[in-house]
Amino acid sequence: MRPGAGVLRAVVGNKKALAGAIMLAIFVIAAIVPQLFTTIHNPNQQFAQMLPPGSGHLLGTNAFGQDIWTQLVYGTRQSLFVCVMVGVLASVVSIIIGVSAAYLGGLGEDLLSLLTDVFLVIPALPLIIVIAAYAGGGKMPVLIGVLVITGWSYGARQLRAQAMSLRNRDFLESARVRGERASYVIVFEILPTMVSLIAANFLGIALYALLTEAGLQFIGLGNSSANSWGTMLHWAQTNEALQTGQQWWVIAPGLAIGLLGASFALLNYAFDEIGNPALRPVRRRKVRR
Repeated sequence: MRPGAGVLRAVVGNKKALAGAIMLAIFVIAAIVPQLFTTIHNPNQQFAQMLPPGSGHLLGTNAFGQDIWTQLVYGTRQSLFVCVMVGVLASVVSIIIGVSAAYLGGLGEDLLSLLTDVFLVIPALPLIIVIAAYAGGGKMPVLIGVLVITGWSYGARQLRAQAMSLRNRDFLESARVRGERASYVIVFEILPTMVSLIAANFLGIALYALLTEAGLQFIGLGNSSANSWGTMLHWAQTNEALQTGQQWWVIAPGLAIGLLGASFALLNYAFDEIGNPALRPVRRRKVRR
């Protein structure tokens, strides 16, 4: 079987996962080539203020005279970039700490488990706000770092539990008997059996990063000059968009955040099927008479 064939089959065979994959693909295309979705190539270009939706401006213009649809399309890149980067980095930290703690055992397991428990019980939102406020949340590396620090622990606990169930399996015992190093066993023996859980963990962290990044931008702890959905919500709230008839300035980024988050959640159905065969739909064979 080709690598990734099982994932592709699970996505195509599940209507919810397929819908999520299609939605995510649209957002990825918009992030890479936003010119395909709008004829205005500068999201900060100014027109007449507060124009209603029409042929020239699909969602109208805001209080600054900026085209709302163009801002929405160009804001996809930063929002999706933050999701992917935080998802990848936090997943790597989760794998290193969670799987290592389960396989190594002894004092190393106790220390890594204690570290995971500490981050699990720390209130995430106040910690995020404090770090972002004092470390300069408007800087992209700081924002990503804050989300990674606060987003890895739950996945590490899940991966540790799964790795502990594999720790005494025969194929791992044979690898140890062959004299393989711990790093080899973890990377080439344990992780390939946990691909579906790692992918599900990535999607969960990406969803967390999407919502939290938008929330930080909304309350003014991000870069207010950046093009992102959270920044659109921030300026819409600041300029009382709902009270002044600029509803699409609020609805559009909120709907985009919801749809991207839904695509992550729907894709999770495919990885649930891979990890748990009992969830796979039963396909009945037609009986020939």
